[in-house]
Amino acid sequence: MTGFAASPRRILEARWFLLAVAVVVAAAVYVTGLTVLQGALLYGVIVALVGLLPRAAPARQPAADRSPQADQTWPETGVKLLSEALPDPCIVLDRRGIVRYANRRAVEAFSIRPGEPVTFRLRVPDLLAAFDRVARGGAPERVEFLERVPTERWYSAWFARLDDGSRLGGFLALVLYDLTEQKRVDRIRVDFVANASHELRTPLASLVGFIETLQGPARDDAVARERFLKIMRDQATRMSRLIDDLLSLSRIEMKAHLRPSGEVDLGTVVRHVRDALEPLARELGVEIETVLPAATAIVVGERDELIQVFENLIENGCKYGQSGGRVVVTVTSGSGGGPSVAVRDFGPGIAEDHVPRLTERFYRIDVDASRKHRGTGLGLAIVKHILARHHARMTVESRLGEGATFTVTFPQAAPVTKIDLGKIAVQDQHGEAS
Repeated sequence: MTGFAASPRRILEARWFLLAVAVVVAAAVYVTGLTVLQGALLYGVIVALVGLLPRAAPARQPAADRSPQADQTWPETGVKLLSEALPDPCIVLDRRGIVRYANRRAVEAFSIRPGEPVTFRLRVPDLLAAFDRVARGGAPERVEFLERVPTERWYSAWFARLDDGSRLGGFLALVLYDLTEQKRVDRIRVDFVANASHELRTPLASLVGFIETLQGPARDDAVARERFLKIMRDQATRMSRLIDDLLSLSRIEMKAHLRPSGEVDLGTVVRHVRDALEPLARELGVEIETVLPAATAIVVGERDELIQVFENLIENGCKYGQSGGRVVVTVTSGSGGGPSVAVRDFGPGIAEDHVPRLTERFYRIDVDASRKHRGTGLGLAIVKHILARHHARMTVESRLGEGATFTVTFPQAAPVTKIDLGKIAVQDQHGEAS
């Protein structure tokens, strides 16, 4: 019989599909902001549609065409259509933990393949323990876990059985929700509050002290008032810079797992930074010298972030290597490896025991010198996080009395394939390129 079938019979025949839909809707209600009422209404609409949709005559597959591989994967059912519509990875497993089906998101995120044990790709003990409990007839479970390969990502896994007593029963659905952004936001918020409260305490206490002095003993002292107001302005400016750097660091950490995709010429970036810092260098009595290659030094990166990296490094060279009178910035195009930029100053240098800690937040070699140059202690921490996102590395070479050299080395950029659209157009019209 084809056409519109009786609703109860159609629903009965589609019971395994409706069970899978119920599992997915329940998972959405449990994990997302969907309410129970909204979930029930959504499920009711799907049931109604199933009852009204026309039945297609079943196509019989010849026995000779059925391969052993077909038994290892999920049959061609509506579950596939439903799972492919999900924005999250969805996997169907049998009781032995063999993958019967994985939607496109699961393949992209975990390289899951039907016919393989799920343990080939997911080896988290808590996740496997939850699978065992649900496979033995337990209630649906939700487990959070950290996946470290290829990049660090947090997931919430929802296990539920697809068991309606039919031949398709006894399988499990695994839906994975990516919690990475939420976890990063939570951690960044905690770090921001902790760092801000710690670093802002001193300047705030100083401001309160000066305000109390101006309200009391120095109320009528014009000279003291002028001096205190200048100090208060400096402290307020310091707090503003600190907050800006904390926000900048937080923004970079939010994008840590996203690889940049643009192309940047390091020579152009260095020239831009040199021109921007020229007034500061002149004020400090420092000359910025650049050594640029004849060829371009192209890297895959984000231009604004790389400008921030070399602004930090060159500005530090001018400020803390001021006594040397010059900073030399050398760009190499990477003929034997990846492109690199070396920033060398000729100042007092850095003691060996300080070098490993230079990129720690708020680490300062000389607190007084840092405050004199209006440093926040976050510059090199920002540099470290930007370079990590660009898969670049930084090395530091220094000897006391001889200055310091900070060298940033990037991975070799893959060659870019250029397409001549004009030739393609001619080929379309004449059958061959002109």
